[in-house]
Amino acid sequence: MTIHVLDHPLVHHKLSLIRDRKTPGSLFRALIEEVGLILAVESTRDLPVESVVVETPLERTTTLRLKSLDLVLVPVLRAGLGLLPSFLQLLPTAKVGHLGLYRDHDSLVPVPYYRNFPPMLEARPVFVLDPMLATGGSASEAVRQLKSAGAVNLTLVALLAAPEGLERLHADHPDLKIVVGAVDRQLNDKGYILPGLGDAGDRLFGTA
Repeated sequence: MTIHVLDHPLVHHKLSLIRDRKTPGSLFRALIEEVGLILAVESTRDLPVESVVVETPLERTTTLRLKSLDLVLVPVLRAGLGLLPSFLQLLPTAKVGHLGLYRDHDSLVPVPYYRNFPPMLEARPVFVLDPMLATGGSASEAVRQLKSAGAVNLTLVALLAAPEGLERLHADHPDLKIVVGAVDRQLNDKGYILPGLGDAGDRLFGTA
């Protein structure tokens, strides 16, 4: 498993505002989208490119373009929807699947309730969008669901991760690529990331 952590001044700055409990919902959503743009750039770094010849206003030149724009974005409902606009801004032709999982607050076990994926996942890079990688249970189940549907080229994109979640994914899916904004200290006894930012879904949608 490969893990890429964004170590960038802009990310640190914006995460400091995202973490702040006093940040209002409208600003919280905007900041998630801004960090999401950086995550989108970094998580697509290894997409294959090809040489093409174009005419600039001054001369003909050889440059690079993506070989294919046929990608799949799968936000894990509901918090994953917060990262979707950023990715679609850079990849407007991407297909979008949806996976509904909620975490039972007593057992911490992920419970699937909705699944709708585009076809031919085996031939497309798939990006799983899930802002909080806590215990790793939901993320592992999301990857398992996508693999069962044929996906082989999978990248998980998260805003924050806990070491426990990374260890779980390494054990369950050693072939996975992960791009994350920051790795926090640990989980608390309820499975929340510390220091974290609270419940991303509640803060995104004002349901706290």
